[in-house]
Amino acid sequence: MNDVTVVNCPTCNKQVIWDELSTWRPFCSKRCQLIDLGEWAAEEKRIPSSGDLNDSDDWSEQPLDRQ
Repeated sequence: MNDVTVVNCPTCNKQVIWDELSTWRPFCSKRCQLIDLGEWAAEEKRIPSSGDLNDSDDWSEQPLDRQ
């Protein structure tokens, strides 16, 4: 069973075959990979969270007392 998996490049939506020969997968090229990296570095993309931490959140930089 040799099913070919095809995905869309996250940057330009060009179809990319998902296999070992696809050097930049899931991207179609090094250019698209670098564009995506630049968007993450510029904080244009982020992973959503349930909320942002702020000063009133219950956390501490002090190590836990493990006895």
